[in-house]
Amino acid sequence: MGKGRVLVWFRNDLRLHDHVLLHEAAKKNKEILPVFCFNPLFYGKSPINTNRTGPFRAKFIIESVKDLREGFKKLGGTLIVCHGNPEKILPELVQTYAIDEVIVHQEVAYDENREMDLVERELWKKKIPLTSYIGHTLYHKQDLPFPIKDIPDTFTIFRKKIEKESAIRAEYPMPENFAFIPVIDEGKIPGLKELGISNIRKNPASCMPFEGGEKVALSRLNHYIWETESILSYKDTRNALTGVNFSSGLSPYLSLGCISPRRVYHEIKKFENENYSNDSTYWLIFELLWRDFFRFMFKKHGNRYFVKSGIRNAAPIYFEGEEQRFESWKNATTPNRLINAFMKELKTTGYLSNRGRQIVASYLIHDLKVNWTWGAWYFEEFLVDYSPASNWGNWAYLAGVGNDPKEIRIFNPEIQARKFDPQNKYSDFWNNLV
Repeated sequence: MGKGRVLVWFRNDLRLHDHVLLHEAAKKNKEILPVFCFNPLFYGKSPINTNRTGPFRAKFIIESVKDLREGFKKLGGTLIVCHGNPEKILPELVQTYAIDEVIVHQEVAYDENREMDLVERELWKKKIPLTSYIGHTLYHKQDLPFPIKDIPDTFTIFRKKIEKESAIRAEYPMPENFAFIPVIDEGKIPGLKELGISNIRKNPASCMPFEGGEKVALSRLNHYIWETESILSYKDTRNALTGVNFSSGLSPYLSLGCISPRRVYHEIKKFENENYSNDSTYWLIFELLWRDFFRFMFKKHGNRYFVKSGIRNAAPIYFEGEEQRFESWKNATTPNRLINAFMKELKTTGYLSNRGRQIVASYLIHDLKVNWTWGAWYFEEFLVDYSPASNWGNWAYLAGVGNDPKEIRIFNPEIQARKFDPQNKYSDFWNNLV
């Protein structure tokens, strides 16, 4: 009897290192067929008619898929790339290649879960199992000191308890020998045009000229931690508005799974052991915990993060004419120069600092009195590092309908400008450039 055959369905896990699916396939001694689908669902329109995926993230995804295919080719295989509905394509591949199991990483947001459910339903008709694994968080769900339904809704309580009572696992080792199923047609990786997205002119002003893929992700991690030791000043620089090393720059790679959060964690720990630790080295781990927290919150509260009343059932009050005010926010024509500068940077680069995101979100919600979910949808289109749980979790938090609602956080843009852009360098640069 020959080896079993498994289709490894890649989604937001575009890497080879610390990959539970590849580890499990090798452990079961199975031949693998790696597959990635560009699902049209994620390249269509949102409920407010923005694009689900804008040009910056689409470009980043395309680059990451190319890099993953190159990685598999170096190992003697390839990555099949399809453009269409996975529930139609994957069962066809299962039949063509005599696959006996499909494996995939679990996701937490509605569309990603529905995508998997549709595929599972079609595979079941062929009596082929779909097995899903956990692999996107720093802490494994099974290692938490509480079941999902009992996770504290307050981040500080969550953080203190898991730091005290849970451990972070080692990375999954890279399999020594991959057994690849010979591929008939590896498929063409689509360009922006094939995805229905307008081409982009690269903005030389971007402080984060991201290129997708595991190779660049690992290089960036090495640059930030070891080559420049910028991690030692992370806590002091993270609120800066410009610069290449004021932030780790890892968020796009984490959102698409080009780098594992555990790789980041263990690399920081290695640096601390070989050099020294401070508040800044810890603070990057602290940010990874926020990422975990929102993913687990999505598991607990589900689709309530996508509605105006959030998980608190306490929607803010809005005033008439919010469509017009939303357009002024989107188009950087508000009365506030700092807000306009932030929105121009976002629209022309796909990037915005963490401080900038908080300020523009607060302004839309509390100053312009606009439905916060519209802002969340708009961020989905333009952010290169968009991730459903972090994006919607943070927007709900700032709207006062999410986690930690003891006091609604309102950022006065005038005070923020005096604190973080006292000489108006950032505002002048973006308002004059674009």
